[in-house]
Amino acid sequence: MLQAKNGEFYLDQEPFQILAGGMHYFRTVPEYWEDRLEKLKALGLNTVETYIPWNFHEPKKGQFHFSGMGDVEQFIQLAHDLGLYVMIRPSPYICAEWEMGGLPSWLLKEKEIVLRSSDPVYLQYVEEYYDVLLPKFKPYLYQNGGPIVAMQIENEYGAYGNDQKYLAFLKEQYKKHGIDTFLFTSDGPEFIRQGSLADVTTTLNFGSKVDCAFQQLDRLKPGSPKLVAEFWIGWFDYWTGEHHTRDAADVANVFKELMEKKCSVNFYMFHGGTNFGFMNGANHYDIYYPTITSYDYDSLLTENGELTEKYRAVKQTLSKYIQVPEDYVSTISAKHYGSVTMQESVSLFDTLNQISNRFEHITPQPMEAINQKYGYTLYRTEVNRMGDLIMGIDAIQDRAYIYINGKYHTTIYKNDKLRNVTLNFTQESNTLELLVENMGRANYGEHLADRKGITHNIWLGGQYFFNWKMYAIELDVLPDNYQVEVETRFPKFFRGKFDADGTRDTFIDSKGFTKGNIFINGFNLGRYWNTAGPQQRIYLPGPLLKEKDNELVILELEHTDTREVQLLDQHKLKL
Repeated sequence: MLQAKNGEFYLDQEPFQILAGGMHYFRTVPEYWEDRLEKLKALGLNTVETYIPWNFHEPKKGQFHFSGMGDVEQFIQLAHDLGLYVMIRPSPYICAEWEMGGLPSWLLKEKEIVLRSSDPVYLQYVEEYYDVLLPKFKPYLYQNGGPIVAMQIENEYGAYGNDQKYLAFLKEQYKKHGIDTFLFTSDGPEFIRQGSLADVTTTLNFGSKVDCAFQQLDRLKPGSPKLVAEFWIGWFDYWTGEHHTRDAADVANVFKELMEKKCSVNFYMFHGGTNFGFMNGANHYDIYYPTITSYDYDSLLTENGELTEKYRAVKQTLSKYIQVPEDYVSTISAKHYGSVTMQESVSLFDTLNQISNRFEHITPQPMEAINQKYGYTLYRTEVNRMGDLIMGIDAIQDRAYIYINGKYHTTIYKNDKLRNVTLNFTQESNTLELLVENMGRANYGEHLADRKGITHNIWLGGQYFFNWKMYAIELDVLPDNYQVEVETRFPKFFRGKFDADGTRDTFIDSKGFTKGNIFINGFNLGRYWNTAGPQQRIYLPGPLLKEKDNELVILELEHTDTREVQLLDQHKLKL
């Protein structure tokens, strides 16, 4: 098994340099796992690294998902069949710009829970999850004939807390389930003291300033082997921002410096993939920054798996130190399928009985309290006053469309500088509706316990209004009561059908639509926000298509001046 001694890594008692690439099986359709892994191997890397997202595998308490994109055992076996080693990072928290950092939202139903700590309530949930998860890895450990050579304890914990009992508990879970493998922690250089365990190898996450980073490691653990568990070669994007890029030559130069020092390296990311559905996370610093659907990350492979200039620059550098294979020739390609007319539509309000679960409570409840994971929640109450009433927006997470007596009034967003809005009620008894969108729970930092929906009752016109109806809209079920060219109020579902000869990759350009979600054959491809950017098109992997009668559905929240979308053969991210 992998060992660390004398400042180096050894595998089977022989010096071993980990040359790894990060790839998340849960961000790539299973039909493409082999293609991406072949390209990783062809680069000259010997190991694939992946996180394990708790919320993907236990979306509701006690309901486990390990099939399709969740079949992590198939992914590990495939890597093994291709001759690759595997590094697993199954910590309860993964960050990864993933919804709530991989923690399941149902944890937040416990109002007093202390996440990522030795809080007994939290630890019980972790242990129950690990009782199901960890035994899956034991047959794949290297000493058992499998490819797993290393596993992580937590993830960048020093950038969050200093609860050593919590880290020790996680280590003990591995022992409990017979996971006898090389263990490590990983942190940014400035946080390793709080995030490390004395008897576990400490690794570093950074993108540059190599000497400075390893000086801090040497001060904490002199003579420790050097592994960059996350060598950041790109960056993620957020809505309203620009597409982040990093120069290929710059990445290659830092990589060369690491190779000269004989460091082990994991490229984060080798292949980013896609935040399908509602699984994008968010960062919350001065304001809230929700991550876009694409997780292209300006990595070595594009979102749809193409080799980049950066890939070639890294391979050229690596070829000076080891013998690298020939490039893998992929059979996957994209196709221009042309336009699709969205002929049918239905208002979200006219299909609530099909697509939502209804709840009632004296006050509006957050999503988590009504067992809703993601998506949208419609809140409805009666306001028996007339005139202009001022409403604070602090309770509303994250974005809300407000309707009074069935008519759109205004939109509010948690980033709005103005923290109050004036609502005009024209009747003695009025119906107030707020459609609240969860745009992604925070995945990093102090706002990790990021409850969504309406988190407490709204103070409106100097008083509270009680008795609320709530409609949880997760969109795992779509409407079927469409009509042709009917004028109804937004949000609206639009539906169109098309054939896809060859079922090849394509990119949906929904220019003319504003904001919402796109579905193909019932699969939620993710969010679009055409007026915000930087993402301009949504990636549609070929395996999600059929030769005939594909059903394309768009939930448009705000407005559209078109009924057509284009299926193109090129990605586009706004620089």
